[in-house]
Amino acid sequence: MLNLKEIAIERGVSIEQQFTDTYKQHMDSHKSIREAKCLEVLFPASLGDIQEGDLFAGRIEPPLIGFSPDEWGQTAFGYYCEKDAIKELLNGDSISAQDKETLSELLEFWKTENTSTKLRNRYPDKMSEYLPSDNWMGDSGIAFPLYRLTGGNINYRKLLSLGIPGMMEEIQRQKASANGDPEFYDGARIVMEAFINSAHWYAEQARSKADKTSDDQRAADLRDMAQALENITQRTPETFREAIQLFWLYSTISDVRNHGRMDVYLGDFLANDLNQGRLTDAEALRLLQSLWQLMADKDTVVHNRVIIGGKGRPNEENADRFALLAMEATRTVLEAEPQLSLRFYDGQNPELMEKALDVIAEGRTFPMLYNDDVNIPSVQKAFGFSEDLAEQYVPYGCGEYIIDHKSFGTPSGVINLLKALEVTLHNGWDPYDERKMGLSLGTFEEFRTFEDLWDAYKEQVEHSVEIMADQESLEYEVAGEEASYLYMSLLYDGCLERGKGMFSGGIDYLGGTLETYGNTNIADSLTAIKQLVYEDERMSKSELLEALDSNFERYEDVRRLLRNAPKYGNDDPVADEMYLRVHNHVCNYVRKQKDRTDLHSYLVVNINNSANTLMGRQTSASADGRLAGTSMANGNNPTSGYDENGITAFLNSIAKPATDIHAGAVQNMKFGPEMFTKHREKLESLLETHFDNGAQQAMISVVDKNILEQALNEPEKYRHVFVRVGGFSARFVDLDRDVQQEILERTLYQ
Repeated sequence: MLNLKEIAIERGVSIEQQFTDTYKQHMDSHKSIREAKCLEVLFPASLGDIQEGDLFAGRIEPPLIGFSPDEWGQTAFGYYCEKDAIKELLNGDSISAQDKETLSELLEFWKTENTSTKLRNRYPDKMSEYLPSDNWMGDSGIAFPLYRLTGGNINYRKLLSLGIPGMMEEIQRQKASANGDPEFYDGARIVMEAFINSAHWYAEQARSKADKTSDDQRAADLRDMAQALENITQRTPETFREAIQLFWLYSTISDVRNHGRMDVYLGDFLANDLNQGRLTDAEALRLLQSLWQLMADKDTVVHNRVIIGGKGRPNEENADRFALLAMEATRTVLEAEPQLSLRFYDGQNPELMEKALDVIAEGRTFPMLYNDDVNIPSVQKAFGFSEDLAEQYVPYGCGEYIIDHKSFGTPSGVINLLKALEVTLHNGWDPYDERKMGLSLGTFEEFRTFEDLWDAYKEQVEHSVEIMADQESLEYEVAGEEASYLYMSLLYDGCLERGKGMFSGGIDYLGGTLETYGNTNIADSLTAIKQLVYEDERMSKSELLEALDSNFERYEDVRRLLRNAPKYGNDDPVADEMYLRVHNHVCNYVRKQKDRTDLHSYLVVNINNSANTLMGRQTSASADGRLAGTSMANGNNPTSGYDENGITAFLNSIAKPATDIHAGAVQNMKFGPEMFTKHREKLESLLETHFDNGAQQAMISVVDKNILEQALNEPEKYRHVFVRVGGFSARFVDLDRDVQQEILERTLYQ
């Protein structure tokens, strides 16, 4: 992520001061006007300069205090204040005494005015009691709130069809029809003018840089950039270059970090330029490579999701041309972003899948593969959408699903299922953090049967799920009260017509998602407890608890029994049935929350990113044989090294969980290079069978174990090695050591 502290050191804090002054001036104004005036301060002031090699303008240098739907640091959402970074600056000597005095005053003001704090202050007693502090990465807990409104996918096709002048006309037309709040439309006009000013600012900068360079090619590129920027303020885009420039600058300013079905809204521009001879294939690739690099440089870690392929595209031939170009850009730009995702279905142009596997074979980890033949009916059932709506599903972030520019479903909460069992076994007490954390439902000894334990575990989970659903609903309520989120709302269906922000009744489908972690570990733990404690009586309840609480010191024999119990990932009916029991319970109970909240949907996303490692650090030893503080299993995958029956058994297990009761689940696979070279036909057959068996997606790393081990010791030599972490990819050498170790331990199929 961008380092806001370093930006402030270099730039000073004038933007933070002006932003705060503007906010104070408009505290009593309509929320749309206040937001618009604050955004006027940010743009173009917080935009980054055009860098050497850029073919498009659009870089961001966000201030320590500002406005965003997403997160900068840990506590951003709406009006944000990066308090931790500010405190570091106040305690150091990297800024002037005057800037320190200014920041100290601003920090005091924003302690209560930032939107996340306003949300936290609205928590009812029960929510405050059971939810930990705002830094979930450092706390132990069953469930945690995430303060963000992430995952927006706006209607870029509409933006490129109308252009900026057309958008301004649409705003005025809707205001004249008196369908909505006049101030909403006035705010919309202000932010569009800020966008136009930003485009002019960049155009002037591009011309200035062109005049100063002695490189003829670079000068021509900069003048082309300046012309494109001027053109998009005056008319609809006419070329591939202009379309990309309008898309990217709007994405940057709106801070929308996922980009939907890019082949739909850019495919026609590409095809027209190629057909009319305005571009060659090589020139088109050069343009897209620059866009890919801009996304990578933004370094969102888990975002910049670009979708290609799939059903429901209006012009598949042109879209396919873009999709193939996008995969070539991904092959040639060696970065962890954008996260390219290929939707596919039976009957789609086979060239797309062939190209996808070629790119993956080179170690790119992209594109991720999404099976429309499973996903579309699953989205229909899980969300209650029609088939036409479900065809427009898009994965975002780490793999959650929403409907392109029609629905919203930010993952604003996480739940650690393994911690829920840990706390249940200790009668509501967290042995890791040594404090009361959950419901007191009885001691382990009092659970006479396994079903007694299962019922207590379910009650513990359901208690946290209800709190998180209420928190999600409250977050939207506070968000809607505080701002209209104008840049997003302008391109979300329904908002302009209703004259309302997207969190104030503007969109039809406002849902939420809950990230689940520890799914595999809890299932394997319950399998072991059921078999070894309740059925075979190989150990007593007290002996198991003592072993867990001592992290298996002097209980190696107990740990060996636990590790040898049936494990998910081996096509073992006992282990897999327990996984399905855990999966069905949490997914269905989360899904039921829509009936007791005002959310259109509330669904599980089992998208484990590196949080399986981060949350594992605060989780004690578990009954699957896992040691305290170590990683939990990743996503819908077996625990690393426990899938011992081969690739077919592994694929059979991970295809079993129902896909139509949640909003996305990660399926990570690690293959050796020879599977894509010597055994390509076998690999294709395995994947085809896997998807025919009902699998919804695959995220594939192609790596050599020896290379990963060498990268641990000589990282400077292996920056070219990429891996799937969970729902996102990263350079292996950039990951924390325990995350690297967890990835290294995953079974490699070759």
